[in-house]
Amino acid sequence: MEIKNNFTCSISAKISAIEATNKISNVTDWWGVTFTGSAKKRRDNFVVKMGGNSFFNFTVREFIPGKRIVWYITDCNMPWYSNHKEWAKTNIIFNLSENNGMTTVDFMHEGLTPDIECYEECNEGWTHWIKTSLFSYLTTGKGVFRASTK
Repeated sequence: MEIKNNFTCSISAKISAIEATNKISNVTDWWGVTFTGSAKKRRDNFVVKMGGNSFFNFTVREFIPGKRIVWYITDCNMPWYSNHKEWAKTNIIFNLSENNGMTTVDFMHEGLTPDIECYEECNEGWTHWIKTSLFSYLTTGKGVFRASTK
């Protein structure tokens, strides 16, 4: 069995895991995208747009406050890549653990692997959105937005 090299990164912040779960669900406060819908409980649906006719349709597959969030991408359009559907049927996973007032968020984009076209740019993007923007939002209440690369 092949083990995929999914994109992962982690952050730790002085915040409760429950509060971190709630903040991750406030998508527009840390991820610089156009957002419609809700990401606050299991079976919620939301749409993210990154400009032009791009879109990403998400369903919240798991929502366990203080523990785990899984967003499944049911469909997408990434017009700037040859495979417009590269993120379709992939999972965005946040695993949370709290210890002595510090919460670690282990992030994985399951299906974002080095063998797909967008890996390098998406790696750079997720690194910013998790390690810089989400971390800032968890610690200061404000995300760090940047200009879209598209």
